[in-house]
Amino acid sequence: MPSEPLRIAVIGAGIGGLTAALSLRQRGFAVEVYEQAPELTHIGGGINMGPNAARVLRGLGLGPGIETEGVLPLTFHQRRWQDGRTLQYGPLNPDCERLYGAPHVTIHRADLLAVISAPLPQQHLHLGHRLAGFADRGGRVEAWFDNGTRIETDVLVGADGIHSGVRAGLFGDEAPQFAGCVAYRGLVPVERIADLGLELGSQSWVGPGGHLVHYFVSRRRLLNFVGWTEHDEWNREDWTDRATVERARAAFTGWHPQLHRIISAADTCFIWALFDREPLPRWSQGRVTLLGDACHPMYPFMGQGAAMSIEDGACLAACLAAGGDPAEALLRYERLRLPRVTRLQQMSRANKTRFHLPDGPAQQARDAEWSRAADRAPDALRWLYAHDPAALEPAEA
Repeated sequence: MPSEPLRIAVIGAGIGGLTAALSLRQRGFAVEVYEQAPELTHIGGGINMGPNAARVLRGLGLGPGIETEGVLPLTFHQRRWQDGRTLQYGPLNPDCERLYGAPHVTIHRADLLAVISAPLPQQHLHLGHRLAGFADRGGRVEAWFDNGTRIETDVLVGADGIHSGVRAGLFGDEAPQFAGCVAYRGLVPVERIADLGLELGSQSWVGPGGHLVHYFVSRRRLLNFVGWTEHDEWNREDWTDRATVERARAAFTGWHPQLHRIISAADTCFIWALFDREPLPRWSQGRVTLLGDACHPMYPFMGQGAAMSIEDGACLAACLAAGGDPAEALLRYERLRLPRVTRLQQMSRANKTRFHLPDGPAQQARDAEWSRAADRAPDALRWLYAHDPAALEPAEA
């Protein structure tokens, strides 16, 4: 490390931006985070976090926080939409801890953001800063914001989501594409569904044109559910962020009674659309790079979107800490991360079709394969869960 640490500006204070800031600070860099919102809004639903991400957060000293605020599910259970028949079933914890040195965690996004944001000194978090533009001057990057603030930094990191302004500045502005899916999500106080006797696990139900997942969050006080259904188009004049419980139930007409009990027990439901981008061939130019959804938004059908942004930050920090020209370090970061996230983007896209097959021969073949292969079991996902994002050599497939 040089005597004067590199100055790094992170644009965006979501899960990816905040964990990147912590990873970079742990390596001794001078990090400032800029967020367009006037305050950190701890909203959203649950996150199914694999041990690959939990291990990175443990390394940042956040293990006690996520394990206290979240839930450690004992099992995963994949079921048929109508009759509840088991397609796959197996252990999660403590097997993940034994195999990969960290647990599988289900956690509310608000709880995760609270845990991640707590260690960052508030003087280094700049709210109400919407990026207006930036320019790479060779040895430094200048950036300016709508509120008139101008900064100079050694490295600029765009962690500003699927609508990234940094991405647009690097590679041009292009609207993301509607992916043909909308999701209904809700939270249910557990006392309302105590009679269902739900096991402490993550359940996934798959059926024609949709699937639904539910698991416990918030110290097991709430059950989070999210149900995906396919739609040909998304018209924001016809759809709102808030949906009625009745509308969510109607989207899953004919599905198992347990799911209707869970949906009906929510006070309200929210609805949002899934948008996507084609994988980028590169993320960096000069001293500016991208991270998380800004460069690799992915369908949530591998449960790895947040995890990949967490891994990005660890890898970026390791590459910059190795020394040398920062622009070369960013290219190294890109080379290390691109194959892994592209693979997961492709697998997540394939799962959209795989999970939503209509009943028939293809669905029967899928169900038989799942029963035989148990491809969601922790020991079958070593390539995913054992990965060390801070290793500076390409991972084995």
